[in-house]
Amino acid sequence: MVVLPGYAYWDSPPACKYPVDMSAAFIIRPKPLTRNAFLPFGDVIECDGIKPEVINFGNTQKYADLAKITIADGGRLQVSIYRSRAIKLPFRIRIMERHPLGSQAFYPLHNRPFPVIVAAAGAGPGCRDLRVFLSNGRQGVNIHPGVWHHYQITLGQDSDYVVLDRSGAGENYQEHKLHDEVMLDL
Repeated sequence: MVVLPGYAYWDSPPACKYPVDMSAAFIIRPKPLTRNAFLPFGDVIECDGIKPEVINFGNTQKYADLAKITIADGGRLQVSIYRSRAIKLPFRIRIMERHPLGSQAFYPLHNRPFPVIVAAAGAGPGCRDLRVFLSNGRQGVNIHPGVWHHYQITLGQDSDYVVLDRSGAGENYQEHKLHDEVMLDL
């Protein structure tokens, strides 16, 4: 078994119906989600450390420009709510996905930590290319165009996320199946 801090392992069904042989798996454990650590993959969306602008006669603090949302080739920005079913650990990571024509931002509508699994843009990633970060539950992420990532997963209980991404014509979804057995565990 290989365990590397800051790397990722993922995707098994939420209710695993077969035993997982962890001795043969590539296991990655998350590291804290910080702006600097996540910079190669996108933006961390958070208010901590940001000085807000006071607007609306002093009744509102505006935390502006927290992420660079990218929309290419005539697409439009869509706002969605994703409801993610809670996973059970260890969780087998089977696929990675990417969106070459626009960034994709996830912001939690809860206050619980959740993992973010990414790999650099380029050819389809292998298990050693994966990185996993753990949001503190008050942080979201904006994943840059072309960056590989796992679909949104959540821990503990089903959870909602606001998602900003590109809608419109063009091929903006690509999937890559992992060939190695990669497991996410805390």
